[in-house]
Amino acid sequence: MSNSIVSIKQLSHRYTKDWAVKGIDFDINKTGIIGLLGANGAGKSTIMNIMCGVLKQSEGDVIINGIDIRKNPIEARKHIGFLPQKAPLYLDNTIEEYLTHCAYLRKMKPSTIKDAVFSVMEKCGITHFRKRLIKNLSGGYRQRAGIAGAIIHDPKLVVLDEPTVGLDPVQVVGVRKIINDIGKQKAVIFSTHIMSEIQALSSEIKMMNNGLMVFSGSVDEFNGYIEPSTILLTISNPPEVSVIEAVEGVIKAEVIAEDIIRVEFDKSPDVSARLIEKSVKQKWALKEIVVDKSTMEHVFAKITQDLANKTANN
Repeated sequence: MSNSIVSIKQLSHRYTKDWAVKGIDFDINKTGIIGLLGANGAGKSTIMNIMCGVLKQSEGDVIINGIDIRKNPIEARKHIGFLPQKAPLYLDNTIEEYLTHCAYLRKMKPSTIKDAVFSVMEKCGITHFRKRLIKNLSGGYRQRAGIAGAIIHDPKLVVLDEPTVGLDPVQVVGVRKIINDIGKQKAVIFSTHIMSEIQALSSEIKMMNNGLMVFSGSVDEFNGYIEPSTILLTISNPPEVSVIEAVEGVIKAEVIAEDIIRVEFDKSPDVSARLIEKSVKQKWALKEIVVDKSTMEHVFAKITQDLANKTANN
């Protein structure tokens, strides 16, 4: 039996003569969280709208729980919970009224609706606001209400378009927790152009650029796309930066905190050993030495540049 809830094959779409997305292939497992990463206009929303049956693709297949969404969109949508970037909220409803309305729109059995509403309010941390008008809620609680509406019918796939955009840091943390909890039981795919969102939520990354899938893999694989070239030293008795820069293989050293120094090195494999040896001899009291991961911004830029170079060469 397949472990996939979604299978996308050679998905392509164009609005005019130019392709918005082209030749997209990937599967989504029955549980877990996938981050769809890319700049604005990369094709993320197009893919999500096609997956949810909002938009009919020009070419390719999208299979949701074994159902071809182009051939049988109504049946396929029963398995999907979708929250667009701007949540479709009824501001003059209370949370409880809104979620009850969402349940009826999903054609849930009337006898199950009350329990389902209270269940999703509990999951999204909004039970205590159930009688409050949505227009009187903060942005974070409006987003929680939107997520609750998207999962009221217990879908197998949850699709979230930029779920934390516009929220303050405290609200972001709360929404992330809800998404993480959903991903333990269901398949979740969310789009973002914010690198920290990927790190906080997803175990797998799909990166889009100009309508093409330019990276697909784990967060660790993404982080390892660029070979690290810096080391972080935590030192109780730090020497002058020039002393560290004199060590063979060191290109540059800079103080980034009172007891932390970032060291840029060449590809020599023995730089760490030389630094440790120097520390012992000169009594730096070295407490920690770790390889500094490439930032996701650097990886994003490198993948994009590699693709541009490949295109230019072809």
